[in-house]
Amino acid sequence: MQICCPAVTYFCELQFQSMHITPDNRLKKLIIIGDRVLIRLSKPDERTESGLYLPPGAQEKEKVKQGMIIKTGPGYVIPLPPENEPWKTEEDQVKYVPLQAKEGDLAIFLLSGATEIIYQGEKYFIVPQSAILMIEREEDI
Repeated sequence: MQICCPAVTYFCELQFQSMHITPDNRLKKLIIIGDRVLIRLSKPDERTESGLYLPPGAQEKEKVKQGMIIKTGPGYVIPLPPENEPWKTEEDQVKYVPLQAKEGDLAIFLLSGATEIIYQGEKYFIVPQSAILMIEREEDI
């Protein structure tokens, strides 16, 4: 005995498939708050310029790291003026000062200001813009 028609079953299967997290959409559901950015570390160099191999413990003790910016928050919140005039329309629109960092930039940041998270088996850092020292952007000038 079939409970629903084939069209409804097909629609339900499509909805279920669209809810699956794929490598393309798994970070789209994350919302970064305020002036923070989400960074995935780039692969550290295993060798120094002179050719010595570095153990993993030495690489983890570095105070400055670099990685790609995956997502950014909206920016710094601009406070609304305390004016409450009866003739003004009420606006709940929050305004932001945008961040300098953009998705796809290479960021060099202080590890002391970062928060390490593991999301779906990968290590990321949530870093406030104030902890970012330098940004390299692949953009035509």
